[in-house]
Amino acid sequence: MRFSIGDLIVYGETGVCRVDDIVEKEFMGEVRPCYKLQPLYQSCMIFTPADNEAVFMRPIISAEEAKSLIDGYKSVEPEECPPASPRALCERYDKIIKLHDCSALIKLSVSIRAKREALLDKKKKLSAVDERYLKRAEDLLYGELAAALNMEKHLMSGFIHNR
Repeated sequence: MRFSIGDLIVYGETGVCRVDDIVEKEFMGEVRPCYKLQPLYQSCMIFTPADNEAVFMRPIISAEEAKSLIDGYKSVEPEECPPASPRALCERYDKIIKLHDCSALIKLSVSIRAKREALLDKKKKLSAVDERYLKRAEDLLYGELAAALNMEKHLMSGFIHNR
């Protein structure tokens, strides 16, 4: 078993989940040990085989790592995103989201926010694709940072700004 009851893990694009139990369940005709996961920011329950390699799972970052990431937030340089079709943009952003890496999510967030500011200067709006991925990246990022620091997720934006 990679995880124990009570562990906080990142589960795919669901985000942070607590391992509530480890139970025997039938999956595809065989009984296997499964994690019973409770997403921290959704009201549902997930059962997944403990040996599931189709969905990304890892422990959340430590409080020290979270503080270090937050302290370095201001020094992250935005990456310029060349104009692309919505489909190409989705593919690019999806690759970053699927890394499940907080540093990559910060870079994506900073880059899209910089793009928003540049467009606002020209009296233009950010595309729906950019808005959707900004929300998704920050949702995953703030969820993990909040869990690592034992804080409420909705307070993370202000906490990052004030720190």
